[in-house]
Amino acid sequence: MVYRKVRSSVLTTARYTLMESAAQEAKNIQAMTAMMRSSVLVSSQLAMAKSVQSGTAQQFVNRVKTSLPEQVECVQLVAAATGQIVGSTCGAGAIAPGVRQQLASQRPQTTLKPLDVVISPNLTTASRAQVQPVNQLELVFSAPMYDAAGRLAYVLSAKASLQQQAFGQAISRQGYTVVLNQAGIILAHPLVERIGHPVTRAPNPPVLEYVRKSAIAGEQDSLHLFEENKAEWLAGYTAIQVPIEGDEQQTWVVLAIAPIANALYELRAVQLVLILLTLGLLGASVLATLFMTRDLAKPLERLGGYALKVRDRAAFTPAPKNFKIRELNQLAEAMDAMVQQLDERAEELETAWQEAQAANQLKNEFLATTSHELRTPLNAIIGSVRLIRDGCCDSPEEVQEFLQQADDAAIHLLKLINDLLDISKIEVGQILLNLQPIEVQALCQTCIYWITPTAEKKRIEVAVEVEPELQLVTIDERRVRQMLTNLLSNAVKFTAEGGQVTLRARQGYGYQLEKENRPDRSPINSATPYLCLEVTDSGIGIDPKHWHLLFRPFQQIDSSSTRNYEGTGLGLSLTKRLAELHGGTVSFDSTPGKGSVFRIWLPMLEAIAPAVDSNLAA
Repeated sequence: MVYRKVRSSVLTTARYTLMESAAQEAKNIQAMTAMMRSSVLVSSQLAMAKSVQSGTAQQFVNRVKTSLPEQVECVQLVAAATGQIVGSTCGAGAIAPGVRQQLASQRPQTTLKPLDVVISPNLTTASRAQVQPVNQLELVFSAPMYDAAGRLAYVLSAKASLQQQAFGQAISRQGYTVVLNQAGIILAHPLVERIGHPVTRAPNPPVLEYVRKSAIAGEQDSLHLFEENKAEWLAGYTAIQVPIEGDEQQTWVVLAIAPIANALYELRAVQLVLILLTLGLLGASVLATLFMTRDLAKPLERLGGYALKVRDRAAFTPAPKNFKIRELNQLAEAMDAMVQQLDERAEELETAWQEAQAANQLKNEFLATTSHELRTPLNAIIGSVRLIRDGCCDSPEEVQEFLQQADDAAIHLLKLINDLLDISKIEVGQILLNLQPIEVQALCQTCIYWITPTAEKKRIEVAVEVEPELQLVTIDERRVRQMLTNLLSNAVKFTAEGGQVTLRARQGYGYQLEKENRPDRSPINSATPYLCLEVTDSGIGIDPKHWHLLFRPFQQIDSSSTRNYEGTGLGLSLTKRLAELHGGTVSFDSTPGKGSVFRIWLPMLEAIAPAVDSNLAA
């Protein structure tokens, strides 16, 4: 606890120090920029343009180099008319290639002032040290030199490093300096290869972009900065205004960054004290154990061993008891109770975490599948309508064909949306059942009539069997018809040509339902009478290892088989929820390659009337 408090205090101090360091470095850069401007301006006026033309250019730049501050690395004199370097202290490479045209556009002045000196950052890495990367801000200061006629004759440029520091050396918490311009280009960095590149190419660009925008907005703060193989760094930042040319100013962001290890360097002494204190306590414990009585030391040793087992998550065993000291027995009992409670809480947390993971996965799958299922019929509708609109049809029959495709897709989309709305309404309890006495025979015949055209296309034999004693049953006809249609449509869909689909209606009891495979295992009264609506098919069947996926919305059982069939996966889920809304449930059984049986169990709310007309079962 003490170490954490000290560490937090040290980090707070380090962040404040880095923020102050960034502000101080910003002031230094401004001061050095102003000083270099004045020095270059004075040097440009040391000699007249005619003295340079007389062949003393190299002598002139050498003299200027010695008169400028030690931060200046190179001085060049460039002829304004030709762009030729007439004098240089660092070779033939131009240090300010674009400044000549920039100064040529300015109006000649008889009296120059420091703001007439143009500042341009040096972003080329060729001139920087390549053996060991350095942290430096290189700027080029360019001053115009006019002849007696007021024409621009020469441009005097001086390249200077305003600050320099080797990356990786032992530094204090003031940190390394990083400079960004207002466009996000890195002007100075401990790693030379990053200079001249935008922050988007640096590690953790969102953080650097946030720092840039915050500093430009006028904020001065510090933050944690993660980069370089996920190592943690601290950073303080501020912004400065730098006059580039005349009254034109740019906003530069100055950061002071330091590894968190540097900031925590002072904690080593605290760690050493804690280690020594721990060792001292251990030594005192050993001495105390040697001099304590056996009745106290041995029980404590046994309880300590038990605590270590608990820490290592070993199999639960009761804490040792039967000590001669009553307080130690009470402590052992308290430890037992605590460990049991912790185990229970751990199991609850593990279960909750798994449920949360599963719910999140189902949410993602639901959203992905919903978007796909909605787009598919919409694309079909749009495609068919556009083909007709663009006159791509060769005959009225083809127009009718495309219209039929659009109509089929629209009906499919409407069914999908209705199913989604039904499920949503059930979830929020907005669906109310309209329970009325309904003839079971007529209900079954209606459902069979609806799926017969589809079955005839596949030459599937459809049959209906209703027990004669079943006549009137109190149910919501619309919702039960919806459930039966879902099951029958699935049966026809997954049954090959020449197969068979059968709808049976019979009376069942709770003890029969207890033996069924159900998606829920809610308790059932064995004596409760149920209306059992059973749909049997001779289709492809379902592997038992996929049964747990049957009643999940948009869940495809097997990409190798069911993906070959159209469907949204909402039918079984909606059927299950509507059955539960009636107080019933759904059961199933399936054998791969032989077919499936799905049953809807609805509680009988009224007694069954005796049969009076045998034709009702026909």
